[in-house]
Amino acid sequence: MTDTILIWGGGAIGGTLGAFMARAGEDVLLVDIVPEHVAAINENGLLIEGPVETFTQPMKAALPAEVTGKFKTVILAVKAQHTEAAIEALRPLLAEDGYVVSAQNGLNELTIGKLIGPERTIGCFVNFGADWLEAGKILLGNRGKVAIGELDGSVTDRMREVHRLFSLYEPDAELTTNIWGYLWGKMGYGGMLFATALTPASMSDNFASAKHAAVFEGLGREVMAVARARGVTPLGFNGFDPAAFMPGSSTEDAKRSIAAMEEHNRHTAKTHSGVWRDIAVRKRKTEVDAQFAIIIDLAKEAGVEAPITKRLVELVHEVENGRPQSWDVLDELLAACS
Repeated sequence: MTDTILIWGGGAIGGTLGAFMARAGEDVLLVDIVPEHVAAINENGLLIEGPVETFTQPMKAALPAEVTGKFKTVILAVKAQHTEAAIEALRPLLAEDGYVVSAQNGLNELTIGKLIGPERTIGCFVNFGADWLEAGKILLGNRGKVAIGELDGSVTDRMREVHRLFSLYEPDAELTTNIWGYLWGKMGYGGMLFATALTPASMSDNFASAKHAAVFEGLGREVMAVARARGVTPLGFNGFDPAAFMPGSSTEDAKRSIAAMEEHNRHTAKTHSGVWRDIAVRKRKTEVDAQFAIIIDLAKEAGVEAPITKRLVELVHEVENGRPQSWDVLDELLAACS
């Protein structure tokens, strides 16, 4: 077994984390399925650019089929829909006492836990803005909340070690005993980001649209209701306040949180969500089914109505399939809020 940190997925999130860890002296191997990206990193290093920092980090990269050996620390940073296939591919590479840290969006820890066991899964919450620009180049648009936690809320030595590694990127990274709180908070916020991807406008301009405030309020309320029914206490971050969308809160409470999210997203070079970028730039399917549609099933289990979430998933599918992103599409989601 080696002490090499294996990062499976060398795009925006995995690449950024890997570059900062490697720059700090950690032995990192970045794995990605894009041959041009792997070749560019091996030949010229990985360029991180943007308002946070700009530097080129020499580091090792490989295609999945090229990786051999056993690894104790594996950071998974692939899109949610590729989680199961990635775990199956890296399972033979996982040391007997190895574990997987999910640096992804969504509740992928549930899937990873089913495949390799929850005791070999560490939860992770990341909310910084980054985009894969081209082979060997990543935009780091802004800093954002980072948290690490065991799924059962315990505090372990391996969790402290993972926290140390992530602190090499984000010095304010939190070691939390409520990682599910952050993950469910991100689900509420993430649903809103899927809605912003229905239009060509930036995240902040979507949040600033008074006409569509009911969309963001409604999505937040539906997701927080499911979280509450499952006994989770969601946590806030970067303007998203779970309490503002809980039963008993007012529309004014929700509007204050939406305004805070608008303000947070005004100060980033990453103006649009990764969901928007998948549709408009990379012309590929989004994570909506693997990452967000799970809310529909969990809501049904909990006896919670989620008509806005259901309509959002339908509309995301429509723009994935070629319907132009426009305010008219968001207007249709607004109609589901009445």
